[in-house]
Formats: sequence, structure tokens, C-alpha cells
Amino acid sequence: MGFRVIKTAVATLTAIYTAYLLGVDNPLSAGLLAILGVETTRWRGIKSVFARFMASILGLALASILFDFIGFHIWVLAIYILLAYPLLSRVGFKDGIITGSVIVFHLFARGEVTLHALLTELELLVIGLGWATVFNLIYMPKENKTLAALRKKTEEGFSSIFFHLAVHLRNPGFVWGGEEVLKTESAIEEGIEVARRARENRLIPQDEPWQHYFQMRRQQLESIELMMESVAFVSSKVPQAELIAVLFDRLIEDVKSEFYEGETERMLDALEKSFEEMPLPASRDEFETRSALFHLSRELRRYLSIASREKKQKSTSAQAIIQ
Repeated sequence: MGFRVIKTAVATLTAIYTAYLLGVDNPLSAGLLAILGVETTRWRGIKSVFARFMASILGLALASILFDFIGFHIWVLAIYILLAYPLLSRVGFKDGIITGSVIVFHLFARGEVTLHALLTELELLVIGLGWATVFNLIYMPKENKTLAALRKKTEEGFSSIFFHLAVHLRNPGFVWGGEEVLKTESAIEEGIEVARRARENRLIPQDEPWQHYFQMRRQQLESIELMMESVAFVSSKVPQAELIAVLFDRLIEDVKSEFYEGETERMLDALEKSFEEMPLPASRDEFETRSALFHLSRELRRYLSIASREKKQKSTSAQAIIQ
């Protein structure tokens, strides 16, 4: 049972009792409107309730005109749908289409367009959506523990991938299934979604450091996948492969570090200079292997540049949250 379910149940009950105590006709409808208005984040709740309220007002206005000029016939509801749905989508109130329809169908069931009927529907809207807004704003669960766990899962996944890449470079016959890549990708995507939700739960807009972190890891994972393609072409053991494997050994721990220190990048600079001083390949197989290692070193540099660029942009508050 999620927190949203509990919140929806309480908001629904509160809306129904409020409508009942105020003597509003059809108090159960206030509960239905409360159900429609409860959302998972504060900002989404505010935007959703606004869209539902405005869509209902426009829907009531349009339906009142149709019922007054044409009458209360079932087929008039189809005309309402054909006119209202495109209109509400065009003016940006698409999320309120269902809520507006509920209100219009209530009006149709009354069989009359009077001031009392319209005020009753407005009262139901205010009560139902009002309580939904209250429960959307009063409390939202904190996501920091979830985000920290996803960060740990992501970094452990990166470490495992680097370990297997190093093993393959030292032993080209090694077979690896690569399931860590899928698990890491899943953790990153979940982290991005949870970070987005955490940002929407802040009433005062501000940067969400966790979003920067997981976006950085998504870019780095794309780079790692390209590294894996290069490593797959390494079919024979050469000295250059061992040297790059040493870099991956360092990355196994570096990926868990709080800050980008640049030591691996300096090691890569020295490694690439040493490559230039080595003798040319003596066979086609060695040439293809060294070519793959050259592309691997270029992609490794891109991976490191992403970390360097993103971490330099962190603010003090961002470090406090991410660390």
C-alpha cells in the first residue's frame, strides 16, 4: 500500500464529509473529485488541480449553452465531447477533461441549467479539489534515502563493469554476460525519475543535484557501452591492453570517490604518449587489436571528461546532498 493510496483515501473521506456537513447535493461526487486531484508530487498536484478546475469551468459553460439551446438529450453529450475535448487540449487543460466530464454529466443528470445547479457543481469542485490540494501540499515522503541507495547501486555497477573489462583485456578469452550493464542502466533511469519527483516536491524551484548526478552517470554509461564494443575487438594479448587494464583497476575505486581528482586522466595522458613511442604492429591481428585499444583510450578520455565537467559545476549545497 503506497503513501499515495493512503493520502487518497483520507482526502476522499474528508471531502465527502465536508460536502455532507455543508449540505451540498450529491456529496459522494466531492469524494470522486478528490480522488482525481491527488497526485504524487506537490507541483504536479498544483498543476493538475488548476487544469481540472479550469476545464470544469469551461466544460460547464459550454454544456450550459448546449443544454439551453438544444435540450437534455443523450446525443447532446456526444456533441459536447466532440467540441470540448479538442478545445480543452488546445488551451492546455487536457488533464482536466475527465473531471470536466464528470461535472457536465452531473448537470445533465439534474436536467436543468439553473444558478443553483451551477453553484452546486462549483461547490463540489472546490471541496473535492480543495482537499486534494491540501493533502498534496501537507506532506510528501523524502527521497534522499532512495536516491543514496540508487547512487550506491549505480557506482557498484560501474565498478563491476570496469572489473570485467580489465579481466577481458588481460585475458581476451574471458566470456562475460554483461548483465551488470542492464542493472546499472535500470538504477540510473530509476534515479532520474526519483530525482525528478523530488524536485517537483519542492514548492520553491531550485536545482536538484541528484538530477545532475544521474544525468552524468547516464552519459558515462553510454560511453562505457562504446568502450565495451572496443574491448570486444581485443582478440589477442598485447602490452597496451595490460596498461589500459591498470587504468580500469583504478577506476573500480575512483568511481566511488566523492570528487574528481584527475589522476586517472593524467595516467591516460602518459599512457597515450607511451603508445606513440612503441614499435608499429608486426601483424594484421596486432594492428586490429591496437586500433581497438586506441579507440578504447579515446572513449575512456570522454568518460573522464564527463566526470570532470559535471563535478566542476556542483555547488556547495549540491555536494552536501550528493555526498
